Amino acid sequence: MVGFTERERSGVYKSIYARRDIRRFGDDPVSEETLVRLLDAAHHAPSVGFSQPWDFVVIEDDETKAPVASIAERAIAAAREGYRAPRKSEFGRLKLEGITDAPVNICVTCDPTRDAPHVLGRNTMQAMDAYSTCLAVQNLWLAARAEGVGVGWVSFLYPHEVREVLGIPHHVEPIAYLCVGYPEDGFPEEPVLQREGWRERIDTSELVHWGEWESREGIEE
Repeated sequence: MVGFTERERSGVYKSIYARRDIRRFGDDPVSEETLVRLLDAAHHAPSVGFSQPWDFVVIEDDETKAPVASIAERAIAAAREGYRAPRKSEFGRLKLEGITDAPVNICVTCDPTRDAPHVLGRNTMQAMDAYSTCLAVQNLWLAARAEGVGVGWVSFLYPHEVREVLGIPHHVEPIAYLCVGYPEDGFPEEPVLQREGWRERIDTSELVHWGEWESREGIEE
């Protein structure tokens, strides 16, 4: 049988549609067995030329989380200054990271030199290694949702400073900084930013282009 059973398909789609970006975490630890499963799921993501350009820096100690949280605090403050009222106040009410709250932080990196210089399929699209690393993040996120574990991607960071804190080699790029743990209040029914009125989900029909970007049917020459 090539396709999954109906029950198996349901589980895959449920994980996709129920996945959320979590910012508030409870105190329950994530077991080593669960963490290993999540990392292994991430490692089984597709990658250009089977290059597997990712590494995972797992952080559990507060001494390492604290300076990263400080970087995020400064980055968030700087971003807030880019908004005008009332958006500025709305931005200030959002919780945008859970670095010190989450029991586990994972920095997912990309090594563009891995298997270089002849990575199959990267000849004309040099950023494919970074795109591949994002697929590893997605794998981890969906597996975490199936486990009941929350994940929050912190994008308000200065990558070069994170690299210094974590001792990441200069040629390796920090791609995603993830907060991982069990949600404090469960998984919300809808994305938090949608619930807070920050942004609405775009209807799928507005984003799908059949055959070409703009159909010329009915357009006079």
